[in-house]
Amino acid sequence: MTLRRLLCCALLTLWVPSRGRAQQPGLGRNAPSANSALPKAAVAAGHVLAANDLITVKVFDEPNLDTIARISEDGRITFPLLGEIAVAGKTAQEAARVIRDRLEARFLVNPQVTLTVTEPVKRLFTVLGQVQRPGTYRFPDRETLNLLQVIGIAGGYTRLANPGRITVKRVVGGREVVIQLDGKKMARAEGTTAFEVAPSDLITVEERRF
Repeated sequence: MTLRRLLCCALLTLWVPSRGRAQQPGLGRNAPSANSALPKAAVAAGHVLAANDLITVKVFDEPNLDTIARISEDGRITFPLLGEIAVAGKTAQEAARVIRDRLEARFLVNPQVTLTVTEPVKRLFTVLGQVQRPGTYRFPDRETLNLLQVIGIAGGYTRLANPGRITVKRVVGGREVVIQLDGKKMARAEGTTAFEVAPSDLITVEERRF
């Protein structure tokens, strides 16, 4: 009888800690799982790779090929064995397919390549001055915007606005360039073409002078 009790106690001793670990603080039913944590920057499924995006490339069962790279200004990354690869303008899936095909053509049999955007570049523009909702806005993914469209996104002109005097400040080659535009002529399409807004543009609608 004594031996049986000792065996039972030993079994309970082995079993109780296991149960205790399942109930550790922070690991209960309501605790967030590792997969439930949202990334700092949510990336749309159709995100198009652009210069300065930080990406991670992994090749299944080939850890030496795992690469973290920031896309250069000319849209390329440097990848082991392959050298420079142009990826800007492609989705993550399209870029992964390019890498996969090149690896398969020269080095590996049926490589499994995944590419994720770790840190997408922020494509923003700012509208100030005489608009209804001045502020900084994000470009819609995969889209370009012209001047009149961004004025609309900012709520349109105020009653004090002078649409004929719009200033765009843009950095080109490390230097600030100031561009003067006439929104009135653009709206009437009087011999003008749509002005395409670039990321980081600062657009100011001036006030009308009475």
